[in-house]
Amino acid sequence: MATGLKKAVQVRAMLADDLSAAHGLSREQQWPHREQDWTRMLELGQGVVAESEGAIVGTTMWWTFENGFATIGMVIVSNAVQGMGIGRQLMEAAFADIGDRTVLLNATDEGLRLYRSLGFEPIGSVYQHQGAAFSVPIAELIPNERVAPMKVGEVPDITRLDQDATGIDRTRVVDYLCDHAQGVVLNRDGDQAGYALFRRFGRGYAIGPTIAPDIGGAKALITHWLGSNAGMFCRLDVPDDSGLSSWLDELGLPCVGRVTRMCRGTPPQRGATVRAYSLINQALG
Repeated sequence: MATGLKKAVQVRAMLADDLSAAHGLSREQQWPHREQDWTRMLELGQGVVAESEGAIVGTTMWWTFENGFATIGMVIVSNAVQGMGIGRQLMEAAFADIGDRTVLLNATDEGLRLYRSLGFEPIGSVYQHQGAAFSVPIAELIPNERVAPMKVGEVPDITRLDQDATGIDRTRVVDYLCDHAQGVVLNRDGDQAGYALFRRFGRGYAIGPTIAPDIGGAKALITHWLGSNAGMFCRLDVPDDSGLSSWLDELGLPCVGRVTRMCRGTPPQRGATVRAYSLINQALG
């Protein structure tokens, strides 16, 4: 039975016309993505779909970066055909395009076995926090520190901070996000020291990425967005070693899920001055 189905499945490039069906697959998995979120991710990267008897039954997307890295996400196989090797076919199609880059992904528990068999190793966890914070404390800024709206001329500095924080050259992605999001910059002693973006995503809004020199700076950036949007549904995906999880719980954004950060190849090496305190999203990292 599995062999017959596998022969009937065609893996091909994802097209804009496929996004409505892809959105249906993510809804089946109870993922919050809107069709607009799928559209923006495809504009930034590439994808493949698995098609059987005219229906799309699986998806995978990936994003490549100039300095030898790639991320994979939106790996979905319809409940009706899981366990039949379609996920592996989709991943192998992605690898064929990605080449010899180091690949990063955030894995649900259901995908761990497949990803391990494909050479991925765990490197940490990411906690998903979401909710509506109705009471947010005033940010505790240190002397000569302020949070201010991002200016167009600051974007090149922001992209350099982002690469230092992640070890990945995400210039094209950050430039795109800055055109589709609101941004604030953490300024210390007259220099850009971090930033955070706020944009529509899923059930409400996403805060991320958040790049900062320390947890105090990260809290100042996140507090700005929560305080100016009190009562709105917000989501943050934070690394397990960020130190933010219990703080977000206290603010009314409880942890509702966890994924495993995985890497196939040599993990990127971030700089010593800044780090990522929240992700763009779980797909892009």
